Amino acid sequence: MWILVLQRMFLEFFLDLLYFPLWWYTGGAKRAALFCFRLIQDGNAQFVPFLWMKNIFVPMYGQRDIQGVLMSVFVRFWNVIFRSIFLLLWTFVVLFLFLVYLALPIFVVYMLLLV
Repeated sequence: MWILVLQRMFLEFFLDLLYFPLWWYTGGAKRAALFCFRLIQDGNAQFVPFLWMKNIFVPMYGQRDIQGVLMSVFVRFWNVIFRSIFLLLWTFVVLFLFLVYLALPIFVVYMLLLV
C-alpha cells in the first residue's frame, strides 16, 4: 500500500516539474499580466492626472479673481505634468517587473547549468 502511495507521489512530483514551465508562460503569465494591469490602474487611481487636467481652469478655493485663476491654472498645470511623469514611471516599473517575471525561470536554469 505504501509503495503505491510513494509511486503516485513521485509521479505527481515529476509531472508537476514538467508542467511548471508550461503553466509559468501561459496561465501564470496571464495572472501576472492581470496583476500588473491592476497595479497600473491603482497607480492611475492614485495619481489621477486626467482629473487634474479636467479641472485645470476651475478656480481653487472659489477665488474667481485673475490672480486666483492664474495661480490655480499654474498649480494644476504642474500637478498634471508631475503626476503624469510619476504615472509613466510607475508603468515602466510595473512592466519591468513583468519582464523579470518572464525571465526568471530562464535565468534560474541558466544559473543552474553554470554551476
